Amino acid sequence: MKPHTCLRIVLILASMLLWWNLSWAQTHRAEREHTAQYLATLLNVGRLVVERNQPLINDPQKGDKGFTPETFEHQVVEEFLRQTTIHLNHLPSDLPSLAKTQLPLLLQSSKEVVAEAQFVINQRGIGYKNFIPATFGSQAARKFSNRSHVKIKQTALNPRNLKNTPDAYEEQILKRLATQPVSHAPVTEWIDDGKLLRTLTPIYYSQDCLVCHGDPKGMLDISGYLREGARDGDLAGAISIQIPLNNP
Repeated sequence: MKPHTCLRIVLILASMLLWWNLSWAQTHRAEREHTAQYLATLLNVGRLVVERNQPLINDPQKGDKGFTPETFEHQVVEEFLRQTTIHLNHLPSDLPSLAKTQLPLLLQSSKEVVAEAQFVINQRGIGYKNFIPATFGSQAARKFSNRSHVKIKQTALNPRNLKNTPDAYEEQILKRLATQPVSHAPVTEWIDDGKLLRTLTPIYYSQDCLVCHGDPKGMLDISGYLREGARDGDLAGAISIQIPLNNP
């Protein structure tokens, strides 16, 4: 075989290998971005379910509330299906493989948080029990992150829970979000030379949140924290997710 023919074959093979690597990386990045969106949605849905059941949870006249892990799961599955058209108990075959493992893990972690809170939830004679969306979300995120190479965290510029203190990257994005109009679209970026996906999905205060986080600013709320003087629609924080391109 002539030398120039060999060189041509080598160049063709090298080009094919480069194309394959680029295609593989693009596919994996897309799958991880979709997985991050689904995970943020699922954690937010869990927060929403807790919020909807807050009057029941805080009812001092009732003992057994019936807000069991199974009840929680049923409501989460229904709401997640409504928001995404994906049934968590029957995941579609075309879902990214990473999402197929991580969504059930986050759902299980969330159920365990509700299970561990049953004694508090079912206490009679006590109204406010500090089992609120933010508390649930922080606990579920930490429980999930301790079991996965995917990391989820609730964070805010001035968090009440110091475990939710933002890192430098999160602080930068949160400050930017705080100056922009309300948008529920996640901020997504690949850092470390494309090896790590970071996404922040904004969370905004609703009227229900203002019971503790609204006016009068500086006054103690029912949980013993100082009110922030927030307004409906102000940035409350974000769900931060980190996913490596390659599993460790």
